[in-house]
Amino acid sequence: MAPSDTTVQIRRSTDLSRSEIHSLNACFEKTHPSQIIQWAVETFGSNLALATSFSDTLLVDLALQVDPDIEVVFLDTGFHFAETLDVLRRAQVRYEMNLRVERPDPATVDLWASGTDACCAARKVAPLDQALTGKAAWLAGMRRTDSATRSETPIVSIDRRGLIKVNPIAAWPTNDVESYMEAREIIVNPLGDDGYDSIGCWPCTERSTVGCETRSGRWAGTARTECGIHL
Repeated sequence: MAPSDTTVQIRRSTDLSRSEIHSLNACFEKTHPSQIIQWAVETFGSNLALATSFSDTLLVDLALQVDPDIEVVFLDTGFHFAETLDVLRRAQVRYEMNLRVERPDPATVDLWASGTDACCAARKVAPLDQALTGKAAWLAGMRRTDSATRSETPIVSIDRRGLIKVNPIAAWPTNDVESYMEAREIIVNPLGDDGYDSIGCWPCTERSTVGCETRSGRWAGTARTECGIHL
């Protein structure tokens, strides 16, 4: 799928107004992710980071073709599946990444047994906050097809920190995603072939329920739908 032209022109500034963000979202709806990433790199430069869980290397592959020096942030919660860490290792072999691994405070106790809110806050939210300190914007891999709660995910938004958050693949059609992943031989987590359609920390991740949405295996049996980094 060839990238479409971007018609909206904005000032090269990290201080985007809400009207500009609205215009960008309308413009980027049919734009190839590579062009969206190009806009982000040109706009924010070294003040841009990419956060990935390494469930696959799709977003990393897209971004590194645009900017090989972009900072790639991985949150090592201490509870990742071995398969996820293997994706990370394979990615390090394939790509020359400017990788930043962020870990929770060593004093963090194992909170998951008594409740997921505090655990996610300590092992994901706080480390990402630390990694994004001094940044103006970040790239994330959310897609509208992930779940009903993500069905209206904007491509460009302002996050709770006041940073610009960019989801380049939010609106990318599934057929185009699959074609790109096959053509580029994207590294994927083998747990996906074992029923884990969405992969997080092992204490809170089960196989997805057949016939249900992709993220049905995350925090199963609870009302929780997000770890907090995307709120």
